[in-house]
Amino acid sequence: MRLDSLTRGTPAAPPRAGLGHNQGPPLVESTWHLAAWRMAHAEAWKTPPLEVVRRRLKRARALGMTYREYTLEILERGRYP
Repeated sequence: MRLDSLTRGTPAAPPRAGLGHNQGPPLVESTWHLAAWRMAHAEAWKTPPLEVVRRRLKRARALGMTYREYTLEILERGRYP
């Protein structure tokens, strides 16, 4: 009996995931979703006017946060901490 005749008709095993992969679903449904996410991310992190940067930096220092942490809180919650 030949080896190829034993495996004929059975589906091939899916490729094994690499280290650190939890084999969960993909994070994006399609390339369009990925492109839309990247555009929204770039728009959200676009540099605001200088007055806004100064105000955020002053408030972030008062709260003991970095400017990036403070801005991330605003983007996540949609309001000022």
